[in-house]
Amino acid sequence: MSTGFSLAIHGGAGVLPTADMTEERAARTHAALDRILAVGEAILSRGGSALDAVDAAVCALEDEPLFNAGRGAVFTRAGTHEMDACIMDGTTRAAGAVAGIMGPRNPVRTARAVMETTPHVLMIGDGALEVARAADLPFEDADYFFTQERRDALDSTLAMEAAGTLDDDPSRRHGTVGAVARDRDGNVAAATSTGGMTAKRAGRVGDSPVIGAGTFASNATCAVSATGDGEAFLRLSVAHEIDARMRLAGADLDTAARGVVIDDLTAIGGSGGLIAVGADGAISLPFNCEGMYRGWSREGDDRGTAIY
Repeated sequence: MSTGFSLAIHGGAGVLPTADMTEERAARTHAALDRILAVGEAILSRGGSALDAVDAAVCALEDEPLFNAGRGAVFTRAGTHEMDACIMDGTTRAAGAVAGIMGPRNPVRTARAVMETTPHVLMIGDGALEVARAADLPFEDADYFFTQERRDALDSTLAMEAAGTLDDDPSRRHGTVGAVARDRDGNVAAATSTGGMTAKRAGRVGDSPVIGAGTFASNATCAVSATGDGEAFLRLSVAHEIDARMRLAGADLDTAARGVVIDDLTAIGGSGGLIAVGADGAISLPFNCEGMYRGWSREGDDRGTAIY
């Protein structure tokens, strides 16, 4: 078993098609992933906890408009923002999650406040916002979360719907961010945050804030953060399925993760991917679509970022 830390992050499986990815955009994306990876590494390299590392990394992802979470969140079909987030500590299986919120600068911090200051796991709407205010978390107005690229994506999606020409471009359906980590003490944690799907109906909640679907962590097996067709991930309980295959069938992390993503998810027509770290420090980054914005780091070993 590794005694060093392991860390993986993702900016979603909703990558731009290769034909639309410019060299400048790719360079900016790699730089952002590298910078955010360093945020988590800084905590883990000084003996910090996996929980703090995934919290900080996801906050940094939420602050980066390139990715669909926080400041880069996509619009609902009504032209509003509804964000979901979740965090889970593999040491105690404590978890906190929020759904359908707008206002807190970093939704993942609101999820952590739910975990640490309430007896609940998943909170929505005004109740979740009250928790954020009580924790003295920073709030922003709608202008902070507005990006022209996301507004243009909404307008084009609605126009294609009206014309009956809507395609299956994953950049509209798969945007999520997340982080998983194992610290030097052998504890794992996971965090996920998303703006959801472009032009989603008001009130739609995907897999990201649902424990066992889009987010999961247990020191006995692994930590998982997923990205993709949320409805499919919910139906398969993807994150928990990986844990179950490791815990009950003795599968290693990569075999379990790839089996769920490449075989099971594909079989029901779902697409996307996930990042996972095992209790032994192993990392798995499977996806069944064109690409997934991702970065990984193992202490004293491999480190990198990738898109396709």
